[in-house]
Amino acid sequence: MAMTIREAFQKGTDTFNAHDIDGFTSVLADDVVYRAPGGMSGQGPAACARFFAGWWDAFPDAHVDVHAVHPVAVHYIHMLRYRDGKHVSFNLLFDRLQMLEQLGLIPAPAPTS
Repeated sequence: MAMTIREAFQKGTDTFNAHDIDGFTSVLADDVVYRAPGGMSGQGPAACARFFAGWWDAFPDAHVDVHAVHPVAVHYIHMLRYRDGKHVSFNLLFDRLQMLEQLGLIPAPAPTS
């Protein structure tokens, strides 16, 4: 029996936080696609696994706290599509400039008075 969307979302979040790539890919459809800032994209579970493994390499303490599941304005937006209880696409949008500022790679804007 296929997982519900909520179950697949929860398992995806739990396995992401555990950095469990095998568990994470278990909720991916064979034709899953992802898109992320900078023109990054890929198709298939192996490509998604490489993307998230690279994220964990860059940010070894990466962790997602889900406070609510509904459309909101946040520092990033992660849009997910499901079919038959499995992820079929990921679209990740975030403010890269804000991230670079927080990492100290570019100067932060001057405070306004």
